Amino acid sequence: MKKIVKKGLLAEMGFTKGGGTINWFPGHMAAATRAIRDRLKVSDLVIEVRDARIPLSSANEDLQPMLAGKRRVIALNKKDLANPNIMQKWIHYFDSCKQDCLSINAHSKGSVKKLLALVEFKLKELISREPTLLVMVVGVPNVGKSALINSIHQIASSRFPVQRKMKHATVGPLPGVTRDIAGFKIAHKPSIYVLDTPGVLVPSIPDIETGLKLALAGSVKDSVVGEERIAQYLLAVLNTRGTPFHWKHLYDRRMEGLLAESDEKHLYNLKDLLPKRKPLDRSGVRYIEDLVTEVQRALFVPLTDFNGSLENETDLEILIEQQFEALQKALKIPHKASEARTMVSKKFLTLFRTGRLGPFILDDVPDVSDSVS
Repeated sequence: MKKIVKKGLLAEMGFTKGGGTINWFPGHMAAATRAIRDRLKVSDLVIEVRDARIPLSSANEDLQPMLAGKRRVIALNKKDLANPNIMQKWIHYFDSCKQDCLSINAHSKGSVKKLLALVEFKLKELISREPTLLVMVVGVPNVGKSALINSIHQIASSRFPVQRKMKHATVGPLPGVTRDIAGFKIAHKPSIYVLDTPGVLVPSIPDIETGLKLALAGSVKDSVVGEERIAQYLLAVLNTRGTPFHWKHLYDRRMEGLLAESDEKHLYNLKDLLPKRKPLDRSGVRYIEDLVTEVQRALFVPLTDFNGSLENETDLEILIEQQFEALQKALKIPHKASEARTMVSKKFLTLFRTGRLGPFILDDVPDVSDSVS
């Protein structure tokens, strides 16, 4: 197996250079940040939603000093897209730092109920003496805050049917959909309100790799960074981690299974001659599975044939270029098509973001001795 690249090289790669200055901070976020700071002062507990694939990179560093002094629960959302084995290490890390943390799926009521149980436990002391409590939900764009708010609404409605119908938070596929801060009542005696907030980034992201992770996870609009740069970064991450080697082993086993199945078809029996029921239409599922297999093959074949060094920036960039060409064939995008590279990048990123390429966590778990970000 090729030697895996040393840490630090990714931040020096060519895809981080050029392309002009990246404006991470749209104008509306400045006003939203000020509003969030004001409301944080009066909040009794904060649910800080982060992306489980980037537990540190998806933290808003500007808000951390204020959050550190509050009752806080870190909710690592989209756990279904994160590697469960590494997720356990992250939970252990936060526990070691005396920080309450829970991995969740905001679309799962069972998962959200566990989060609310933890929130109620954290507020137990205050509930006995405060008539009204405020719980604030914060996080960078597209980590799933609005989906979490909607799930909380559904749970609250079933608990308190007499409560008047509440307006759901707006949910959208693009970061920055929620622009206003709104309060929603979720409990009586005491009255507990959940404050939903817009997703805000820090004014500047000095670490370009952190910015690329945010873009890869969808917290920054693709158009801000450029789909091709994000796809190149993803390829660099996969190669330096040796992920395509794992796919090659899976592919080899799959091929062996298909060959064995083919040999068995030569053995006939009476049942083969009987009329069969029409099978369920799984063509769509089969298409996606086949597409993912071809995409994975497009990555591991060039890496298997690669004679350069993954620790060398130039060699790694050559490998990524070869994989881009292989991806274009696998995705059946004509070479002469205008915007072909962008089309390849968009489809490749979609497969990653929907978990088709498998569960990932992009951030490395810090040493337990390090402080929580």
